[in-house]
Amino acid sequence: MRKFLAVTLVMVVALLVLTAASPAPASAAGPAYYVVRYGDTLAGIAWRYGVSMWTLARYNGIWNPNLIYAGQVLVIPYIPGPWPPAPMPCPIPGPIPGPVYRCMYRVQYGDTMIRIAARLGTDPWTLARYNGIYNLNWIYAGQWLRIPNCYL
Repeated sequence: MRKFLAVTLVMVVALLVLTAASPAPASAAGPAYYVVRYGDTLAGIAWRYGVSMWTLARYNGIWNPNLIYAGQVLVIPYIPGPWPPAPMPCPIPGPIPGPVYRCMYRVQYGDTMIRIAARLGTDPWTLARYNGIYNLNWIYAGQWLRIPNCYL
């Protein structure tokens, strides 16, 4: 009788431990985790998960987005919305101040990437990456910029 009771007790304890230790099903609203690999950039990781680079940096307490290292664990916040994002329609030249021709913008004297991006309804890093610009300050008057997510 003691053996039966001991075996039953062990089985009940094992059953309780297994059911208590099993993880809850992953919800779509929880954050994801990413381990940075050699050659990764914060902008690339943010693009892969559909969040902005600055949101990802702020969420992980990163002050300089250029200083991430291989092996670092990043928390990717869940941001509701469709993925991939729906393409934006091409902006209409009328209400946008500045020279917009089809899906191109001509930089004027005194323009900054931040102001141009705000006029076009995008963020400056997306605009820069789309045009192959690595420094937001390296634009010049007369330069043509392609507008991201603009389809004719």
